[in-house]
Amino acid sequence: MKYRKAIKTSLILIVVGISSNYQNKIYAQTQHKEEKITESWESLKKVNQAPEWFQDAKFGIYAHWGPVSSAFVGSDPKTFYAGWHGMKMYEDGKKVPTGNGKPTSNFIHHNKKYGDPAKFGYKDIIKEFKPTAFNAKQWADLFAKSGAKFAGPVAMHHDNFAMWNSKVTRWNSMNYGGIDPSLELKKEIEAQGLRFMGSFHHAFTWKYFAPAHKYAKIDPKDYDLYTNPHTLASDTPDEDFYNDWWAKLKEFIDVYQPDLIWFDWWLENMTEESRQKFLAYYYNKGLEWGKDVVVCYKETTFPEATAIKDYERGRPNQPKEHVWLTDTSPGAWFYRPNAKFTTPNELIDILVDIVSKNGIMLLNVPPNPDGSIPQDMQDLLIDMGEWLRVNGDAIYGTRPWTIFGEGPTRLPEGGHKIEKHKIAYTNTDIRFTKKSDREFYIIVMDTPQNEITVKSLSTQIGVLNSKIQKIALLGSDETILWERDERGLVIKTPTNLPSDFAHAFKITVEGYRENNIGGETAAHID
Repeated sequence: MKYRKAIKTSLILIVVGISSNYQNKIYAQTQHKEEKITESWESLKKVNQAPEWFQDAKFGIYAHWGPVSSAFVGSDPKTFYAGWHGMKMYEDGKKVPTGNGKPTSNFIHHNKKYGDPAKFGYKDIIKEFKPTAFNAKQWADLFAKSGAKFAGPVAMHHDNFAMWNSKVTRWNSMNYGGIDPSLELKKEIEAQGLRFMGSFHHAFTWKYFAPAHKYAKIDPKDYDLYTNPHTLASDTPDEDFYNDWWAKLKEFIDVYQPDLIWFDWWLENMTEESRQKFLAYYYNKGLEWGKDVVVCYKETTFPEATAIKDYERGRPNQPKEHVWLTDTSPGAWFYRPNAKFTTPNELIDILVDIVSKNGIMLLNVPPNPDGSIPQDMQDLLIDMGEWLRVNGDAIYGTRPWTIFGEGPTRLPEGGHKIEKHKIAYTNTDIRFTKKSDREFYIIVMDTPQNEITVKSLSTQIGVLNSKIQKIALLGSDETILWERDERGLVIKTPTNLPSDFAHAFKITVEGYRENNIGGETAAHID
């Protein structure tokens, strides 16, 4: 009996010894889940800022929509208008200086459409909000068809208007519009099996409405929308602003329990204490709800170990260690008449490039002022969804492979707004993703001709040191003919291709092995 107990104890010790690192990791994760996060960077760095569901999702959608959408009705499709209409509508070039001394196109359009901004201000645009065609179920159905895995509204843009039934601000979509899009979208989005998100841009409100105070005499009773009076140069919000900013954010978190909160810029200019307060509160709420929540940010708002960094209309030109996000739009952020949208081919190529570099895409949908989604935008999302239904295995749940890609077409640099560099990927541009140590994907960015040569997989290069067992084209049952030599992996282009856009090949390999590690005992005896 004692002998058996000794053997059992020894085996347990051996197992514990072998898996000590794993056990410590699990224990640490458990401890972190149980511990309440405090308002300090040291404590906040213990969170799991990139949970598995988020890393697996790869593609999400949010919608820039609100009272400002109607401001662009009747605008000239050939003229550029800033999406920040509530700010630019007051910039006349005289009372409110502009770079060229001339009024902005927004100011000119506003005067033509509504009259002098001093008499018909942004608050009057809010009063005209008529979301008569909004249908949360139709939105959610479309988002699911697009292949998105998380979605939600722009909950509050720079204009300080709440797209929910708020009790902390009268400037909300229930009082002006008669709807609670956040509540309706949460219900329908989650019914589709998607995660629910909300984005917040109201840190910039302090700067956004400064021109209104400069141009017109704002009624004090409306300071709850426009903020208290301050100069154009002021970068220091007052106490009322901080209290209002937090109250709106906290209310949305408490009522709608979002899986993800996304922040626009300028939050990095607010106090460190206010940023720590938010993170600690939201992450602790996630613990309370029993789900892993995500925070996305721009600029230097948070340390990378505490949240997900975002590149606006941009991305890095190489893989990043930390998971990251791109927020982008197929056209203008808000509604424009006769809007022209990016092609599905370009968006899919951008998505593939993002995923290969450890990133995730957040795509904007700009609805019409009444809340319906333009048909061209619907078609674009459906095309993306059809591609993902065929090629999703190469996207969802993947991680970066040994290298992100090969080919002649590269971004000249990484960062914000680099999508201004219009590039067209070719059939010699290839991206890689990985599902496991035995499965990875080769994604050819355009329709190949007679054959595909993956130079990185040459037998003369040590990128892949394992035998290929099988190659399959996603969406096809056709047998794939291939050979691997000093040229690389050469794949004969299949007769029939299941997609009009990028094409994903699944590569199954033998897997890495090492034999006789350590050698015979006698070899180590002198």
